[in-house]
Amino acid sequence: MNHKKLKRKKQMRILGLDIGTVRIGVALSDEMGWTAQPLEVIRHTSDENDIEEIRKIVEEYGVDSIVVGLPMNMDGSIGPMAEKIRKINEKLEQNFDIPIIEWDERLSSVAVERVLLEGDVRRDKRKLVVDKMAASYILQGYLDSK
Repeated sequence: MNHKKLKRKKQMRILGLDIGTVRIGVALSDEMGWTAQPLEVIRHTSDENDIEEIRKIVEEYGVDSIVVGLPMNMDGSIGPMAEKIRKINEKLEQNFDIPIIEWDERLSSVAVERVLLEGDVRRDKRKLVVDKMAASYILQGYLDSK
């Protein structure tokens, strides 16, 4: 009988970010890279502080790549906010030795708002969760594409 050792596939965690001007929604994949869960919201203070907060999460959860939502215009062009996100992505690439992946996030916040409205979530509660839910929506879209 021929017994081969099974190689365990390396577990991976992928971080999803929905970067806004005031807050950054953060989501994390499961170790198999199948599902995205909302994790937290980082209040934007400065790019340096934001990167430090992201670094803590990357180290704590053993993240091996980051998916960043890129808010494209409806016609597929790059607008002012997407340009801003690209500059932040450059800083992420300089600070992390893991892939930074841009993911088209058109309408992610709109889709999440709709889900929360349909779930009859009060406005004050929606504001607390919409960013991390949008990050989860972005990350799940990326995971589903793989």
